[in-house]
Amino acid sequence: MSLYRDVAVVVRTHKLGEADRIVVLMTRSTGKVRAVAKGVRRTGSKFGSRLEPGSYVSLQLHEGRGELDIVTQAETVEAYRRTREDLSRLGRAAALLEAVEQLAQDRQPAPRLHDMLVGGLRTIDERNPPLVTGAFFLKLLAVEGVAPELDACVSCGEEDGDLMLAVEAGGVRCRSCGGGRAVSDEALAVSRAVLGGGLNVALSLPEGAVTHEVEAIATSALEGHIERRLRSLHVVHDV
Repeated sequence: MSLYRDVAVVVRTHKLGEADRIVVLMTRSTGKVRAVAKGVRRTGSKFGSRLEPGSYVSLQLHEGRGELDIVTQAETVEAYRRTREDLSRLGRAAALLEAVEQLAQDRQPAPRLHDMLVGGLRTIDERNPPLVTGAFFLKLLAVEGVAPELDACVSCGEEDGDLMLAVEAGGVRCRSCGGGRAVSDEALAVSRAVLGGGLNVALSLPEGAVTHEVEAIATSALEGHIERRLRSLHVVHDV
């Protein structure tokens, strides 16, 4: 077995035996990695608290012969203390972690995806803007090359008039083509801004009907792509 080092966000953890834990890591150089952290659930563990979901850490790992590597060292890079003390932040961070875990491929390097996750967690910890989750989902879909088409009807190309949201078709449809649900001009404009370089403006918006609608658009598009519901969003909406 060979040693390697990487930085990673802890995406999820599972108990293993009486004292160990399996950690799912979104590393920068290796992609999504599953590893065993031995003894971390014991009271005297040196780095157990550093390997909680949402932690950003610098790691040394042993490459395993099977699917699981072994964590041998872990140092905190960013602690995100405000997130751990605030339910709203914690819920939004959990939504980001779950989305990335669903999209990332095992041992397929995805530095941009890793960097986006770190940036999203940092934004939640520092500012916690209402639209951070919805904007992150839209940007994730753009990185995957499957962002919804929001500028023109996906069926006929019509750009003017009322447009309806048709996530199952990949974007919006005009009323003539039909097959969608109503979406406000304001929510479409904000969603387009997120995808078109206006992310900072979108993140400055106060919470309200528009931010909720954009998050609903982004969530529907992401869940349609991964073909499953995001469980962690229930936490976001309950706090």
